[in-house]
Amino acid sequence: MDDQQAGLRRLPLFADLDDETLGHIERVADVIEVPSGSVLAHEGRYEGYLYVVAAGSVAIERGGVEVDTIGEGGFFGEIALRDAGPRTATVTALTDCRLVRIANDDLAELEARSPAIRDALEEAAEGRLHRIDEAATT
Repeated sequence: MDDQQAGLRRLPLFADLDDETLGHIERVADVIEVPSGSVLAHEGRYEGYLYVVAAGSVAIERGGVEVDTIGEGGFFGEIALRDAGPRTATVTALTDCRLVRIANDDLAELEARSPAIRDALEEAAEGRLHRIDEAATT
């Protein structure tokens, strides 16, 4: 296993994947670094990426109200992937961040290879929608 695969394996979403699947993620994912304050997703827009936070933290806002934060090991973008709709929230880097970015088309192939990833993303999407909806109505 190379250093990049070891880094991916430290992220909970990828922790239990076999080396072949991790190798696939290496080939299709981009690792990006963004400064604090960068807007990574825009509520209402059609944007096609899942992001996994490898380092740093991000804020989730809906309708201009912060409804969640995500730190190292967390991910976002799964809701738009599930429903093929626009982003349900705006995501902004709270700190300098290192992110693993996977295009939705590549992610669909990855989900086909790994039912565990598909199940984790579906569960996360349901839970996050519930939390966002509750926070936006209070």
